[in-house]
Amino acid sequence: MYPIGRRLKRGKLICIVATILTMTSCSPASQPAAKLSDAQLRDDLAQKIMIDLRYYCEQTPEKGLCRTPMTELPDDLAGLIRDTGVGGVILFAENLTDVPQMVRLNRAMQLAASQSKSQQPLFISLDQEGGRVARVPRHLGTAFAGNMAIGATYQKHGLEYAKATGTVLGKELKSLGFNVNHAPTVDVNVNPDNPVINVRSFGEDAELVAKLGIAQMQAMQEQGVIGTLKHFPGHGDTAVDSHTGLPLVEHDRATIDKVDLLPFRRAIEQGLVETIMTAHIQYPALDDSKLVSKTGELILRPATLSRAILTDLLRGELGFKGLIVTDAMDMAGISHFFEPTQAVIETFKAGTDMVLMPVRLHSKEELKQLPELIDALMAAIQSGELSAEEVHASAERIRASKARYVKLDQASEADAIAKAEAVVGADEHKALEQALSDDALTLVRGTQDSVVNNIQSLHLVMPDRSKCLAMQQALSRNLPSLSSSCASLQGFDAELNQSQMANADMLLIASITPAQSAVERGGMEDMSLVKADALDHQAQQALIPALIKQAKSQNKAVAFVSLRTPYETAHLAKEADLVLATYAYNSYVIPGTEAEPQIYGPAFETLARFLAGKISATGHLPVSVKQD
Repeated sequence: MYPIGRRLKRGKLICIVATILTMTSCSPASQPAAKLSDAQLRDDLAQKIMIDLRYYCEQTPEKGLCRTPMTELPDDLAGLIRDTGVGGVILFAENLTDVPQMVRLNRAMQLAASQSKSQQPLFISLDQEGGRVARVPRHLGTAFAGNMAIGATYQKHGLEYAKATGTVLGKELKSLGFNVNHAPTVDVNVNPDNPVINVRSFGEDAELVAKLGIAQMQAMQEQGVIGTLKHFPGHGDTAVDSHTGLPLVEHDRATIDKVDLLPFRRAIEQGLVETIMTAHIQYPALDDSKLVSKTGELILRPATLSRAILTDLLRGELGFKGLIVTDAMDMAGISHFFEPTQAVIETFKAGTDMVLMPVRLHSKEELKQLPELIDALMAAIQSGELSAEEVHASAERIRASKARYVKLDQASEADAIAKAEAVVGADEHKALEQALSDDALTLVRGTQDSVVNNIQSLHLVMPDRSKCLAMQQALSRNLPSLSSSCASLQGFDAELNQSQMANADMLLIASITPAQSAVERGGMEDMSLVKADALDHQAQQALIPALIKQAKSQNKAVAFVSLRTPYETAHLAKEADLVLATYAYNSYVIPGTEAEPQIYGPAFETLARFLAGKISATGHLPVSVKQD
C-alpha cells in the first residue's frame, strides 16, 4: 500500500476533500494549465459569452432603466464587441423594425467582430419559436401558430408542418443575418398549469415531441441556422415560470427518462442536435446537492449550475458533443439567488459552453461590466476554481460550430437587403402560415352543423379590442352577409354587452389562458406589465362562464374558442354548444392601414372560414383535457 498522497495527485486530493466537506461536486483538472497563455484564455472566455443588446442609452437614465431600443449599432457597442471578442449576441423584438434595418444591424455587428483580435464571427441569435414567442415583426416575417398547433396536425399530416415551418424559419432568419435560433422547444407539457411552456410545446407525448422537434430543427439547420433544443432537462411539468421563480420538478428518475429527457436523447442518438439550452430548474432526482445563495441560504442546485446534470448526464450518459448554452441569466430562477459573477463561474464549472445575458449592458456606464466579468473569470482560472483546459476545450467547440455554420455574406449590403426582402414574409410563406392555422383547428366538443347553420347575427366577446377587429374583419371577408357586434373583456361593459347579445342569434366567446408571460414580452425587464396582465386576466376569466350561462338562458347558441391552451375548455365552456381550439391568437396591423387599422390574424381567419363552412376542424388535441 502506498500513502494516499503518492497515489493521488495533489489537485485530485484537494477536490475529494472539498467534496467531502461541502457535499458539492468539484470540476476535474481544476488546476490552471501553463501551456495556455493569458491572452488565449481571455479570448476563450469571451467566446463563451452571449450578450443582450436589447436597449442602449448613451447617458445613464436618471430614473429607472434604459428603455431606448438599440436598432443601429453605436460606436460604443461596436467597440465593446471588437475589444472583448465576445462570442455572440441575442436580439429581441425591440431591436428589429424592418428588413433593411435588420440586415444592416447584423452586418454591422459582424464587421465589429471581424476587427477583434480573434477575428471570430458572432453567433447572432434570437428566440423565433413561432406562436407565442416571435421576435421578427409579425407583419414582416412568418411567425406561424406555434408548436402545439403543429402537434394538432400530426395525426393527419405527420411531420409535414414541422419540416415546412423549420425550413421557412431557417430561410428567413438566414437572409436577415441570424445564424442561431433558440428553438424549437422540446419540453413535454404534462402539466396543465404550466405558465410558461404550454402551447410552446408540441404536446404531452414525449415521442411525438421528439419527432416534431427533431424534424423542425433539422429543417432549420439545413438552411444554415443552428437550432437550439430547450430547456434541458425539461420544463414541461412546472407550475412556476423560471422567469419569476425557481421551479422544482419532483419526477423520479424513471419518469425523467421516459418523459423529460426523451426528446433530447432521441436527437442526440440521431447525431442531429448542435445546441442545447439549459433550464433554471431544480431536479433533485438528478442532483440533490446544494449551493450557497447570495443571501447565505443553502438551495438545491438549478440544472444550469449543475455539473451532475450538464456534464455527467448530458455529456457523459447521453453522449452530447455539441454546445450547451444557458437560458437567460437575468431570469429570477438564477438572478434572485446568485450574484452574476458567481452564477457564471458556477455554470462554467457545471459544463456550460455559452452563458446568455450574464450582465446588463444597456448604458455606457454599464459597458465596463463585460470586461470586469472576464477579469473575474480569469481570476477564477488562476485560482483553480475554473479549469483552463475545460474553458479552452469549450471555446474550441464554439469555434468549430462557427466554422460549420457561420458563413459571412460577401454580397453588397444592397444585394443582401434585396435578397432578404424577397424571402422574409414571402407569399408562399404566409400561405403556409394560414394553412397550418386552418389544419390545426380542433373541434373539442359539438358539431359544426349543429351551431352555425342559419345564423344571421353573431355577438362576439373577445379578450381585447384588437381581437374584436381581427375577428370582425375576418368575418366580413368570409361571411359578408353576417352581422356582428363585439364586446371586449378589457374594460367590459355589462349593459352594452347585454343589449348587443339580445340582438344576436349566437354568442362566440374566446379566451386566452394563461396570461402573457415574460418570455412573450421579451424578458425580465417588463415584469410589471406581465403582472398587470395576470390581474386583468383573472377578472376576465371569471366573466366567461357567467356570460355563457346568460346566453343559454336566452336560448342563444354558444361557441367557445380557446385561443391558446385548450385545458381551459374543461372548466370555462361546460355549457357551450360548440368548443374549438386554435392554439394561437396573434395578429398584426396590415402595413399602410394604420389610420383605419386592418388587423389580420391567421387564427381569426381560420375561425371565420370555419363558420362560413369553407373548412372543417381536422386537428386533434395533442394534450389531454380532463372535464371537470
